[in-house]
Amino acid sequence: MSRVGLKIIQLPSSVKLSIESQFALLEGAKGKMTVPLHEGITLKQEGSDLHVVRKDDSSKQKALHGTTRALMANAVKGVTEGFKEELELVGIGFRSVVNNNVLTLTVGFSHVVLIEPLPGVKITVTDNTKIAVEGVDKQAVGQVAASIRAVRKPEPYQGKGIRYKGERIIRKEGKRAATGSGKK
Repeated sequence: MSRVGLKIIQLPSSVKLSIESQFALLEGAKGKMTVPLHEGITLKQEGSDLHVVRKDDSSKQKALHGTTRALMANAVKGVTEGFKEELELVGIGFRSVVNNNVLTLTVGFSHVVLIEPLPGVKITVTDNTKIAVEGVDKQAVGQVAASIRAVRKPEPYQGKGIRYKGERIIRKEGKRAATGSGKK
C-alpha cells in the first residue's frame, strides 16, 4: 500500500488543471507544467481535492501511484510558489556574473566556466558571490544548482568552492610540522 499515493493534494483556486489521457497540465501564477500519467494511474478531482488513483495492487502500480502523486504535488507547488536554490561562492577571487541568462563563473581555474540553465530556469546573482536558481520545475532547478556546484565542490581543508546556502562542510585538519621525534 502506497501511503504517499493516498495523500490528498489540495489545489489552490488559482491553479487550473486539465487532464488528458497521457498527462496532466497545470497552470498557475508562476507558469505551466505537464506531468506524465502512466498507464493505470488516473486523477480524480473533487472540488479543490485531487486524488491519484491506481487500477490495481500490482507492485508496479503501487510504485507509480506514489511517484505520480509526488510529481503532481511538486507541480502544484511549482506553479503557485516556485522553487529556489541558493548557492554561495567561498574563496579569494571567486565571483559570478549573469549575462543574457548565461552564468559566468570565475572560480580559480585558468579559464572562466559558462553555464546555461535549462529552459524555464532563471539564474540571478547578488554580491558576486551569491547565486539564486529559480523556476517552476523542481527537478530542473535542482539539476542546474547541482551542475553549478559540480564546477568546484567545496574542499575539506580550507572550505573553498561552491556550496549550497547553509551547507555545512566537514573540515579536515592539515599536516602538522614534524616535532623533533626523528631518527637518531
